[in-house]
Amino acid sequence: MGVPFDTILGWGVVALLIMTPLTLGGIGLVMLYSSKPLEQKYVAGGGLAGGYASGLEAVFSPTAHEAGIELDRMTKRTAPAPIAGDPPWAIDGDHIRIDV
Repeated sequence: MGVPFDTILGWGVVALLIMTPLTLGGIGLVMLYSSKPLEQKYVAGGGLAGGYASGLEAVFSPTAHEAGIELDRMTKRTAPAPIAGDPPWAIDGDHIRIDV
């Protein structure tokens, strides 16, 4: 004979209940990471990338994880001390630094 229709329907409902949240979660992650500008995607401590998903990012996107670590490292560097005789201001490209 064959498999009864109610058995097929029951397993279909179970599969639908399992796959719907997984699919919506995957779509949500794709939309979250693709809608932000590149400068804000991998900022540590902000949103999903700095929270519990950073471990997943390290596994599935190691290049992005390393870029986030390097970005943290660059933002935490200290400014070099001024050399004696330097004026209290400096023009460096588009930035003007004024020492107070």
